[in-house]
Amino acid sequence: MISRFFKPAFIAALAFAAASFADEAIRFVPEVFPMGEVAQGDQKHYVLQGANTTGAEIVLENVFGQGIGMSNFKFPQKIAPNATVTIEFDMDFAGMEGKIDPTVVLVAAGGKPYTANLSGVVKAPVFFGEKLFDAGFYKAGEKREWTFYVWETDKKARPDIELSPESAKQFAMKSKPVMLNVDKLDKIKEGGKVPGIKVTLSTKGLTREGWELKQKSIRKIVSFKSKKYPKATPEVLIVGYWNE
Repeated sequence: MISRFFKPAFIAALAFAAASFADEAIRFVPEVFPMGEVAQGDQKHYVLQGANTTGAEIVLENVFGQGIGMSNFKFPQKIAPNATVTIEFDMDFAGMEGKIDPTVVLVAAGGKPYTANLSGVVKAPVFFGEKLFDAGFYKAGEKREWTFYVWETDKKARPDIELSPESAKQFAMKSKPVMLNVDKLDKIKEGGKVPGIKVTLSTKGLTREGWELKQKSIRKIVSFKSKKYPKATPEVLIVGYWNE
């Protein structure tokens, strides 16, 4: 609910927005909602404020998120002429990292879409020197191995990651404590001042089942877990092509 003190300024801002974007019946203030910085794995509740800037009633059929992690949307079925509207939803930041720009889509009767844009930054506590690895042309049962460096984002402590139980079914992991120089991410070196680990990820054979049987490309998400950061969702991606 908009307070009686805030409402005049809010309506004035919407009027200005409506004048600038006359083709949009539903406008939100601010135009891009600032989500700020959130931690990977956090769950947040958001409230967006907007208004119907026209003289006609708008009937909403649905509201959904264009992006991952958005759920539990609450919205009014009808927005009276020149009336304010509140959209609420939850967002799960698991699996996200870096700058994000999610969009909330409002679908009015007749299929007309309206959007509310958001922007934020998801901070991951654990940083991977590399996150994408190529298995190349891969035959079932072949062994593969990849080596990369991992450190904490704040560069103050050594990470404690290990494979998630699901990923441990196809992969194995060995780690070695090292001190890293991470001044240049494309040239990570040992012998610096940042505590990290050297990870060797290996597989004795990738599985292929279910939906994977219908395509020749390989896409395996390898997930890790951390006791220190239980809500974090660090992961790497293995790609390739089945050589049949």
